[in-house]
Amino acid sequence: MITDARVLRQEFVPGDLEHRDAETTYLSETLAPIADGETPETVIMHGPSGVGKTCVAKYMGDNLRQEVLDAEFQYVNCWQHYSRYRSLHRILEGLGQTLDIHRQSTPRDELFERLRQYDGPPCVVVLDEVDQLEDTRLLYHLHELPQFSMILIANREDAILRAVDERLTSRLTGSERIRFDAYHEDELVSIMAARVRWGLIENAIQDDQLRRIADAAAGDARVALSILRSAARRADRATENQITTDHVESAIPAGREEVRQKSIDTLIHHQRVLYEILEEHKEIEPSALYETYQERVEEPKSDRTVRNYLAKMEHYNLIVADGTSRDRTYRLRE
Repeated sequence: MITDARVLRQEFVPGDLEHRDAETTYLSETLAPIADGETPETVIMHGPSGVGKTCVAKYMGDNLRQEVLDAEFQYVNCWQHYSRYRSLHRILEGLGQTLDIHRQSTPRDELFERLRQYDGPPCVVVLDEVDQLEDTRLLYHLHELPQFSMILIANREDAILRAVDERLTSRLTGSERIRFDAYHEDELVSIMAARVRWGLIENAIQDDQLRRIADAAAGDARVALSILRSAARRADRATENQITTDHVESAIPAGREEVRQKSIDTLIHHQRVLYEILEEHKEIEPSALYETYQERVEEPKSDRTVRNYLAKMEHYNLIVADGTSRDRTYRLRE
């Protein structure tokens, strides 16, 4: 059944992107100055989860490496590299500047100095899930360095601007913006059909089954591909040559759960504490949630930062915020 499992994974970047021509073209035009040794403008890419933001950024990075000899492209997942030290180290590591750096003992200021002294070709740094950064001063430093340009990815543009200080807010106001909307059902069907051609045997699944998956995914390609992958695994384990409707129906909750669990696994420590508190309560008010959180961590973040954490978890469909700001309550999403 499965001929190439790689193409069914959400992190796979296809050679030809489906239904993101306008966004890809806009980003390509914005990055064009790098071919002449110039630094492109900062780009803010925003939109809901599972709409191709990361895929488009990585796709353009691959093209950049192929077409421009003197250019660098570094990708940083801020879910994983959420501290200033981790994100700095990840950028320098990609540039080959960490051979003599010891992660346990090298001061952060030395990493900044190493970045400042970088004299290689122009470098595009993608900061994915940038609103997960604990300290956004990294953005200010990268903005000040003429050899670096940034692609900032988040669910909401205001989540980026809210996290930075006034110095950087005014500068980011003039950045290029690329908004990504949720996929339509037909677009998700087309995306999955391409993955099926590349990764499964011929006639492995019918169009109406792909449409059922697309309907269940509600515009999120991550969920659609997770359901498709789960259905293919079920058919493969049963040594069948075709995915049945039963395989699809049983794969829908499993695919959704896989995406949810992956989001939970990437939560930083403070978000995980908040999630655990919500697990213990059916519903809880913000003040009670924050007080309980303060009791459970050694160095609690500010109330504003915690609200940002909760907003991020809401965007990833892990929690639900009910009510207005005055009578708001939080609970886990079923």
